[in-house]
Amino acid sequence: MTQVRTDAAIDVREFLRRGDHIVVGQACGEPSSVLEALIAQGRDVGDLTVFVATSFSGIFTPESAESFALSSMGAIGALRSMSKAHRLDVIPCHVSQVGPMIEAGIIGCDVAFVQVGPADGDGNHSFGLVSDYVQAAVARARVVVAEINDQVPFTFGEMLPESRIDYAVHVSRPPVQVPPGRIGETDEAIARHAAEYIGDGAVLQMGVGAVPDAVLRLLSDRRDLGVHSGMLGDGLVDLVESGALTNARKKIDRGVSITGALIGTARLYDFAHRNRKIRMCTTSYTHDAGVLAQLENLVTINSAMEVDLTGQVNAEQSGSAYLGGTGGQVDFVRAGARSPGGHAIMALPATAKSGTVSRITAGLSGPVTTARSEVDVVVTEFGAAELRGQTLAERSRRLIAIAHPDFREALDREAHVIRQRGF
Repeated sequence: MTQVRTDAAIDVREFLRRGDHIVVGQACGEPSSVLEALIAQGRDVGDLTVFVATSFSGIFTPESAESFALSSMGAIGALRSMSKAHRLDVIPCHVSQVGPMIEAGIIGCDVAFVQVGPADGDGNHSFGLVSDYVQAAVARARVVVAEINDQVPFTFGEMLPESRIDYAVHVSRPPVQVPPGRIGETDEAIARHAAEYIGDGAVLQMGVGAVPDAVLRLLSDRRDLGVHSGMLGDGLVDLVESGALTNARKKIDRGVSITGALIGTARLYDFAHRNRKIRMCTTSYTHDAGVLAQLENLVTINSAMEVDLTGQVNAEQSGSAYLGGTGGQVDFVRAGARSPGGHAIMALPATAKSGTVSRITAGLSGPVTTARSEVDVVVTEFGAAELRGQTLAERSRRLIAIAHPDFREALDREAHVIRQRGF
């Protein structure tokens, strides 16, 4: 029988056991009230661990580590503060692996914390803003704790039956919001080069942030664009309203934008509410190689911290600081590069640290997130380097050409030394 509470009466000690592993809905699907109770009461239970893929709420702080140990697939969003405080345990993995690892018990899930909207007439709750791995957590958990928030939009796709909820917490609060990033001159320049690869009928995958938003602003004159992406932001609304996004040419899911997470503001949430042209799916669909292989003209845009002169990509770590994550990058890079008429674009500013460090570098300072054999096009504000099918020597020449001019001479010297060693 489902236990029902309000946000003022949550006591996690009613259902948690010492040593429990908790999996939490991520991003704008974070169940904030339940998490606040966990932070306040978790230390009374003891030895708790929490897994969340990304977080934008700021609810996880170094102080919360007194209540539980936190793990994630990367230091994305507000989790960077946890990483910098050495309070985050990173599990290197693709986002498409999270659900299967939960199902297999590799990522422990004794208790699932999820956010949903009110039940429909059939007693089913929409997951609202996040679908990706939450179904896997619900299926595996001993206890399912659902924060039922009447401000969460009803979206079509994965549902949570009332019968599967063990502990229901009724709240009314704005879900987590992520405002669009501030677009600067560098972002606009990167976007102009990336947009040249997006023609009529292209199917888009991209994240959220200044560069993706800047790209979307340049696409209002396109026709019949489609979307199949792990996440979507407010830019989706602009693209639909401009008439550019129709999903009309997709061979699968025609007329429907496919995603696993809505990461934006109330404008996006209102647009998605009961909108049958948006479908929320698990990562077993959004990131599946077989599904992605059916998409022609797929253009994927992903970010990087640095790219070396052979095309290797680091999207995770800068020196000793873990600041990113693998996410869905590799899944979509492979798909975009292999899609007929498609492209996989790796977009990054040419420099970091106020222009003092080149992001096009002779050697990576962190791990290889995407192998050079997978990389297709690298874009900075200085142009695009098409690497697919190119020799190592030609790759280095093309990448140096899109580096910041202040670093090209030094990179050319380093490339000469590397060539002498045979790469």
